Amino acid sequence: MVDNNMIYFAKTGEGLSQKLYLNPRMANRHGFICGATGTGKTVTLKVLAESFSKMGVPVFLSDVKGDLSGMIRAGEDSEGMQKRLDRFDLREDFEYQSFPAVFYDIYGKKGTPLRTTISEMGPNLLAQCLGLNDTQADVLSVIFKIADDDQLLLIDTKDLKAALSWVSDHISDYEMEYGHIAKATITTIIRSIVALEAEGGDQFFGEPAIDITDFFNRDLNGRGYINILDSETLINKPRLYTAFMLYLLSELFEVLPEVGDPEKPKMIFFFDEAHLLFNSASPVLMQKIEQVVKLIRSKGVGVYFVTQSPGDIPNAVMAQLSNKIEHALRAYTPQERKALRAAADAFRENPEFDTIELLQQLGVGEAIVSVLDNGGIPMVAEHAYILPPESYMGIITDDEREQAIKASNLNEKYGEMVDPDSAYEVILRRKKQLDDDALAEAARIQDEKDREKAEKEAQKQAEKEAKEAAKQAEKEAKEAEKAAKAAEKEEQKKKDAVSGGVKQVLSSGAGTVGREVGKAVGSTFGGTFGKKIGSNMGAQLGRSILGTLFKLFK
Repeated sequence: MVDNNMIYFAKTGEGLSQKLYLNPRMANRHGFICGATGTGKTVTLKVLAESFSKMGVPVFLSDVKGDLSGMIRAGEDSEGMQKRLDRFDLREDFEYQSFPAVFYDIYGKKGTPLRTTISEMGPNLLAQCLGLNDTQADVLSVIFKIADDDQLLLIDTKDLKAALSWVSDHISDYEMEYGHIAKATITTIIRSIVALEAEGGDQFFGEPAIDITDFFNRDLNGRGYINILDSETLINKPRLYTAFMLYLLSELFEVLPEVGDPEKPKMIFFFDEAHLLFNSASPVLMQKIEQVVKLIRSKGVGVYFVTQSPGDIPNAVMAQLSNKIEHALRAYTPQERKALRAAADAFRENPEFDTIELLQQLGVGEAIVSVLDNGGIPMVAEHAYILPPESYMGIITDDEREQAIKASNLNEKYGEMVDPDSAYEVILRRKKQLDDDALAEAARIQDEKDREKAEKEAQKQAEKEAKEAAKQAEKEAKEAEKAAKAAEKEEQKKKDAVSGGVKQVLSSGAGTVGREVGKAVGSTFGGTFGKKIGSNMGAQLGRSILGTLFKLFK
């Protein structure tokens, strides 16, 4: 409730005569709501959320059990409520009413889909989501750096898997600049992403990503919207749940301007089941949490952790929480008793009661409270009774939820996931280009081989034809030579025949002439005998002289 511009949330003192207020100017100094299961933490959260909404302060909270959805419906009167109103003396000021609320759901089933991109989440928070060890987280950071340098947009999980696979396939191209990257580590990261997708992470990472300025809307009456993240399913995926909640805080820190200590917060952020955030946080993530909690106050954002025990919250974070509401604690084990003492020590001692004893005796709806006064000084611990909420205490029907979702203009903005051109598509094109280039190169090599083969075959054919031509030419030459020889022989034969005939004729003629000359000479010297001898010698001499002449002129 709001009373004199103050958050009126509880009463204390004898007869519940004293009102307890939370000064809006001190609300951004953070706080916690702790207590065992069933002690009233959810009611306290609702009362504070309703009050901030009335003051025009937007609220973001996670609904782990579904009972915070009742804020969109006015509370219902009952005999029990009448007794509570009388006990708190609220009949004049209390009004059953609904509050402006927007339902979100990472899985898109019980609210407007709530998404972010892989790039926006960043490697550190994503490593927490994936449950990576330090070495794997370092490699993931390198992949993000490579993606930035290569202008690869990491929007969804398939983008990240594509980038990891690309680097794995081309490690030698990157190791000189980015250092050694083990393929086995990349394979492990991809398996973790697949596991996250099986838990619905593929629905969480995508476009359109949430614009956190949409959390700062107000209705027509100036009341701040209560942004309710349905976490009934998400809470079973603690790494994803805590990484997302911390992502929102980080985004608020980075986007919002410095405002110092405003009259009222810009936003109140309730982190339910906060122990999940700290249980498995790496040192790097813890440092990030401490930094955000410490510095986001100056942005006008108040963070309130809701958990079962103050011991769930690390000391470095607890030191930043100034507004404390502690419901009953149970202490049966040594560890629980130690946590009980630590919880009691977090309050300024009130001499009227023993804090440790009272923490174990508080009933439902009771709490030990200490908030900052107007001067920023923690008040002495008070035994307080939390006021009842004005909205419905229970779970709304599915039809009511569906109507509320459809009535929100944000559902039209974020309802449908889009798949922009990002790393996955770019890498597909790169791979296709490489495949095309490889095919073209293979075709070129094959063409070159075919050309060389054709040239060799042509050369072989030419050599064969040349050999055959040479052989044919040689054959023809031999035949021509043979024919020439035959012709020459024939010609010689003819010449010899003619020469023989002429020679015979001339020889006969020469013999006759020689014989006649021999006769004449022989008869002169020897008579008839001399004539006969001269005739024979003359014929022989004539033929001999003629034969010599033939040889000379042949």
